[in-house]
Amino acid sequence: MTVKEQPVVGYLPADTPPWGAMLSLGFQQVLTMFPATVLVAILTKFDVGVTLLASGLGTIVALLVSSRRIPMYYGSSFSYITVVITAMSLYANDCFADPTTFYCPEGVRIVQVGIIGTAVVEILVGLLIMRVGKAALDKVLPPVITGSVAIVIGIALAGTALSEASANWPVAFITLVVTIAFSVYLQGKGLLGMLPILLGAIVGYIIAIPFGLVNFAPVGEADWLRVPNITFPAFTDPNAWAVVVSISLIAIATIPESTAHLYQMSLYIDALAKELGKAPIEIKKLIGLNLVADGADDVVVGLLGGCAGTNYGENNSLMAITRNYSVPVLMTAGVMAILLGFVGKLAAVVNTIPVAVIGGLSIYLFGVIGMQGVALIQSEKVNLFEPRQLAIGATILVAGIGGAIGLPNGLFPFVIPVIFPNGIPAIVFSAIVGILLNLLFLVLPPSLFGVKERENINL
Repeated sequence: MTVKEQPVVGYLPADTPPWGAMLSLGFQQVLTMFPATVLVAILTKFDVGVTLLASGLGTIVALLVSSRRIPMYYGSSFSYITVVITAMSLYANDCFADPTTFYCPEGVRIVQVGIIGTAVVEILVGLLIMRVGKAALDKVLPPVITGSVAIVIGIALAGTALSEASANWPVAFITLVVTIAFSVYLQGKGLLGMLPILLGAIVGYIIAIPFGLVNFAPVGEADWLRVPNITFPAFTDPNAWAVVVSISLIAIATIPESTAHLYQMSLYIDALAKELGKAPIEIKKLIGLNLVADGADDVVVGLLGGCAGTNYGENNSLMAITRNYSVPVLMTAGVMAILLGFVGKLAAVVNTIPVAVIGGLSIYLFGVIGMQGVALIQSEKVNLFEPRQLAIGATILVAGIGGAIGLPNGLFPFVIPVIFPNGIPAIVFSAIVGILLNLLFLVLPPSLFGVKERENINL
């Protein structure tokens, strides 16, 4: 008796599923990006509706820029939270003075200029890689720099997370524990496994109600449909150049992240293509184009007033689970996100999430950002027995974390007219120093002085 082979089920980037599948798969993509994307908006006082609108439109534009070859969904990036909060605190002082403030247009407008600066950096780096290859970039931004900066980005926010949690410690810790539990025990459980942040927020929200921490009045007052609070960048603000330099430098951390996502997706897509009897697509060769698409997304969110974006690992994982890499599905998800941006009741519900619940989520999420930097250093097998690598990483960590926590307003007292008239933000200073140290070692390698590099005993 012959066993009938089961048909291979899955969609490659160019495939267009039937409408029913397209809508259901698209909705799953929106549901997967929603918790983290909205949480970034809450933490940085951006408008939730605009953030959803910009996420959807930015995704569609990025897909078109990549000639619909790279299936990625774009949501809000956690990597920019530290520098955005710092910039808004310095140049729009009322943004974080009142914890009940949900939206700060003055701060958003100046940060938009920085997000557009990031877009320019990403596009230029993408074009450079297309011209000279990725190896040249890796020399200037090796893993010890990108990983250490990622650690600073996460850990420098520790004080913010604990401050929010202190609004109600029991609610914060319950939220933290259940979120961790969901992220650990729901692995491999399909769509649920992609939503630990959403599930943790829901549980925390419910727990907060009997504590009297939830005010439902704004939900009743909100309109069902509303026009999102679109703002335009404050290009004429005298502090714009400082924000451009500060925010665009965070691309140091997001470029490796985006590239890692591309490699991951390429493996899964080519495996499916092989099962379908088709030639490998090898999107891993499109590193430069992928970064240009990242920049296109940030142009959109920067012009509208959404949070700085990145292609989402959560959505990539969902595509791997469902074996759906269809670009038309992702464009459908983008349209859905745009429409959600006009739902006033949704934004109102999101804004009723108590500060303590946000704090519980933040303790976990900010720590994860830092640990991802450790993971990058580990996965790239950085030789931490080599003094040169130790010097770069150590300086970045102490200058970035110590400066953010210990210096007044998190600023190094080095004034650069026009660009940093009040001093250099710690995270920016740490990245600059790390890059300069690395360049010094490239120009004057230890081998010139007869120094032999120490063996990496981990290899």
